[in-house]
Amino acid sequence: MFEYFPGNYVWNVGVNIVLGNGGWIGEVDAACRPALEAARGGADAGAQTLIESWTKVADSVTKLGDADSDRGRSFSAAAKYRRASAYYASAERMCAPHSPGRDVLYSTLREVFGKFMHHGKICRRVEFPYGDKGKTLSALFVPVPGATGPTPCMIHFDGFDVQKETIFLTGLPEELGRRGIATLIVDHPGVGEALRLHGMTVEPKSEKPAAAAIDYLETLPEVNPERIGMMALSMGGYYAPRATAFEPRIKVCVSWGGNYDWGAVQRMRFENSQAGKPIPHFWEHLMWATGTSTVEEGLAFADQINLRGVLGRITCPILITHGEGDRQIPIKYAHMTYDDCINSSDRELKIHTRAEGAAEHCSLDGTPLAVDYMADWIAEHLDGHTA
Repeated sequence: MFEYFPGNYVWNVGVNIVLGNGGWIGEVDAACRPALEAARGGADAGAQTLIESWTKVADSVTKLGDADSDRGRSFSAAAKYRRASAYYASAERMCAPHSPGRDVLYSTLREVFGKFMHHGKICRRVEFPYGDKGKTLSALFVPVPGATGPTPCMIHFDGFDVQKETIFLTGLPEELGRRGIATLIVDHPGVGEALRLHGMTVEPKSEKPAAAAIDYLETLPEVNPERIGMMALSMGGYYAPRATAFEPRIKVCVSWGGNYDWGAVQRMRFENSQAGKPIPHFWEHLMWATGTSTVEEGLAFADQINLRGVLGRITCPILITHGEGDRQIPIKYAHMTYDDCINSSDRELKIHTRAEGAAEHCSLDGTPLAVDYMADWIAEHLDGHTA
């Protein structure tokens, strides 16, 4: 992993996510260099310095995009808005919940990503009903370019601290599109718009939002309702297999990180302050996302988020990927996920090694390698193509 900030794993995770999501090295350096001294204070203490630095660079790139837009140069404008979105997303995910400025950052991210969608014409924002009382979930639908009929589609859930815009920026939806498969990236309860704008906290029964997403896809003429798959990353290594186990309409599953027992991982982090965490202000975020008032309540909530006794229900093909050097989720959980999928028609465990790269958590140190592997596997199992 590229470790710009020596000894500060949490900040380095953010840097690698940005680089994997299309950030330019010069712009990344411009954002990070002013925060080098602050990084020595730890993940939380100096976070505001890096937040402000990411935002400054994002603002600058957005202005360049605006200038292109004013001249009718949509290709160039879209590219700049895309990079700026990656920088705003990095700044926003570093904020403590409810901290001053987070709402503004999130609003700006959505606005700038909206400009990217307008100029890029690659995806569109959608909403669909969820649960009762008129609730809705928001998502990004990425169709297959040039498709003349219904295509397969992957539903992509988020993890613990990322959102639909971040998932799009990985490049996976576009690679799936090249292979003839559409993508629906969902801000489900506990992340993105669902959490930030509507107060929807984590739903352990991930089959509920998954079912709502499938109900929506069945209304789209672009989608073949018989060829719908499910995937998610990080904490989504729980969400996707859980949903697949209880939702028979899902035909393939990808666990981007084998997250067999999320509760056990949180207790490990609580007991060991050196254990890898994804974001600053981690425990505040856990309480916010789970709708709990204390860390102890959050840990008790997390205990129910595990896949024990569930995976034997999965009969469709499943791919579990994991990094050999994952510092957040022990590799044993990937093996446990694989071992329990005894009734899958085709199960595969892909370990990204240090020798080949992409060996960190969810392959954040080599995103394109993981994206290619998953996109090819999905295409081979969901009637797509790899050439």
